[in-house]
Amino acid sequence: MDGARRVVSRVLDDRLEVWRDSAGRTGDVLDETTGRLVPRASDAELVWGGLGAVMPFGRPAITQPVGGSAVVEPPITDYQAVLPVDAPVLRRDDVIRVAGSARPTGPRDPQLVGRRFRVSDEAVGTYSVVRIVRIQVID
Repeated sequence: MDGARRVVSRVLDDRLEVWRDSAGRTGDVLDETTGRLVPRASDAELVWGGLGAVMPFGRPAITQPVGGSAVVEPPITDYQAVLPVDAPVLRRDDVIRVAGSARPTGPRDPQLVGRRFRVSDEAVGTYSVVRIVRIQVID
């Protein structure tokens, strides 16, 4: 295993699932009795499952804003998913679910386990060993 792959293998420690609604039928429907929107039965299919990482989208942790400068931080609903480059190419509106963690000490962020995210930008970057996509919290 080359150096880049070894480093990346230590970062990709979330168990992720990618779901796709090929028929486009997962939108909510109106329950005319209650007046509430309710989820429709989904025909989503599991496209991929494996190790990846979900983390907040933003500036690198090693940089600090210069004193007194204006810094535009992204909304807290923006995250990025880091996937191995051999994972399938994702599409806008695919859903990524954090199914668990492969870390022996437990998940990096326990609050992410079980959460779902919608792919909002499938082309943030592809590198020699990883692909990065922008995602937003669904629930």
